[in-house]
Amino acid sequence: MASDQTFFHNCLLSLYLIAPPTYISLRFLQAPYGKHRRPGWGPTMSPPLAWFLMESPTLWLTLLLFPSGLHSSNPKALFLIVPFLFHYFHRTFLYPLRLCRNTTNPKTSGGFPVSVALMAFGFNLLNAYLQARWVSQYKDYEADGWFWWRFCVGLVVFGYGMAVNIWSDRVLVGLKKEGKGYKVPKGGWFELVSCPNYYGEIVEWLGWAVMTWSWAGLGFFLYTCANLVPRARANHKWYLEKFGEDYPKGRKAVIPFLY
Repeated sequence: MASDQTFFHNCLLSLYLIAPPTYISLRFLQAPYGKHRRPGWGPTMSPPLAWFLMESPTLWLTLLLFPSGLHSSNPKALFLIVPFLFHYFHRTFLYPLRLCRNTTNPKTSGGFPVSVALMAFGFNLLNAYLQARWVSQYKDYEADGWFWWRFCVGLVVFGYGMAVNIWSDRVLVGLKKEGKGYKVPKGGWFELVSCPNYYGEIVEWLGWAVMTWSWAGLGFFLYTCANLVPRARANHKWYLEKFGEDYPKGRKAVIPFLY
């Protein structure tokens, strides 16, 4: 048990330590896929397969680890892990399937660098271990008298964020289906921000941090911000440069009315 706790704490520390360099590097170097794809990153693979493979640890590792936890049969732990699994079931299976069905023009979808997919795979291994192990083993449910209040508030925030994320992804994938190159996304949250899909995911993991009320959940939320905020900024800049005067000037990058 002591060695497992040490490993958990070291992994948790790693999650916090990788967030600042992730943010700094993405301010200057964008992940080379989608609208930012460029040569020089090695072999590529189809985007649907890449998404399936790199997101999959959040399902299979969570399902492997959770039953071995001290609280694996606790209803609170079961309720808590369901939103996490629900999000990643969508991201691992449903989102790649949607890409397969709707991406008709390879020139607009491009290849997904294997190197980037491997980095994402490694992060998801780390994060799945931390979240699953915290929920099933290390959270003290008996001493948390506010559990259900935090869970309900966090679940509402999580559900709202996931709805925004899924809707925004559908809009973007729908534009790819038309096969006429990049267009200005319109409607809904796209009238406020350039990347509502990123905004929705940030909100999701804020809700998760509230639900778990843990350093693991907070670390995941902070890493999500470090990963997605600079990418949203780069996407916003790309839209402005590509569409010029045709792009709505009032849109922010990722946080409505603020940033």
